[in-house]
Amino acid sequence: MHNRPRTALVIGGNGGIGHAVTHALATQGWRVRAFARTIPEPATQEPGTISWIAGDAMKSSDILNAARGVDVIVHTVNPPGYRNWGKLVLPMIDNSIAAAIANGARIVLPGTVYNYGSDVFPDIDEESPQHPISRKGAIRVELEQRLERACTRGARALIVRAGDFFGPGAKNNWFAQALVKPGKPVSSILYPGKRHVGHQWAYLPDVATTMIQLLAHEKNLPAFARFHMNGHWDATGTDMVNAIRTACGRQQIPVHSFPWLLIKPLTPFVPFLREIDEMKYLWRQPVRLKNDRLVAFLGAEPHTPLHEAVRQTLASIGCLPANGAGASPRAHSFPGPAQPGR
Repeated sequence: MHNRPRTALVIGGNGGIGHAVTHALATQGWRVRAFARTIPEPATQEPGTISWIAGDAMKSSDILNAARGVDVIVHTVNPPGYRNWGKLVLPMIDNSIAAAIANGARIVLPGTVYNYGSDVFPDIDEESPQHPISRKGAIRVELEQRLERACTRGARALIVRAGDFFGPGAKNNWFAQALVKPGKPVSSILYPGKRHVGHQWAYLPDVATTMIQLLAHEKNLPAFARFHMNGHWDATGTDMVNAIRTACGRQQIPVHSFPWLLIKPLTPFVPFLREIDEMKYLWRQPVRLKNDRLVAFLGAEPHTPLHEAVRQTLASIGCLPANGAGASPRAHSFPGPAQPGR
């Protein structure tokens, strides 16, 4: 008997991880419904098995209608700019849960390290206790607990947790809004971490491929499944900097420290900066997700070499002009929200 292609709904399909998963699913023969508040113009949409649906993730009817008959719901939507997490994050996952239960579907969620506190640092596995120290972390813990409870009511869940995201076209992360600035040649690098402190990065196409490989083993997955990715572990905080310099062909690009002390006095008055400051602890100490369970399940973790991942990322966000010579000095903007891998 011929098996029909599986169907996935990607909520937040025009975001960084959403776009990566949408494209990867389509190339693997899935039928994909990409759901977003604002959909791309027809000329920029992916061809083939991807159909775009305009809607609001806060409206249960929009999600239920979009999810009819799907096998998988990939929940990659997050409030923009760190705004209104308390009011938006949990209602949005509740809508995805309701749709998953109605269709007997599996929800796939990109997980974050917000869930964990320093009591389990530096090495974190899937069973490490979740004692968050931030408001956003507490919300993410509750979100995952709701997913686990939903698995007793007809849904299934898969959480793939990874480090800080970077990748082609993605601009809503620390890489594109602190280390470099999209659309301009790299004349300096603004690094948020302390010297010689390890940091973990995740290349979006690798995260998407990992999710799809796990979904290919649906019959072997538990109802509530969690996996951690290693991604790119930068043990000294210098690998990423050096990869950017190499991609730009300039080994002398200066590195500046992120101005944490300058934003601190503004945090009582600027909510966005308060949210950024709350995440500072993740740059002050090594935080590493262990991928032993993933490797045991898949045999190996999908992995693009760092130099190639950085080159592809810089090229896609306009930081590698044809003339690779150094640009004039520029000012950095503060980073936007790192979603959801910080």
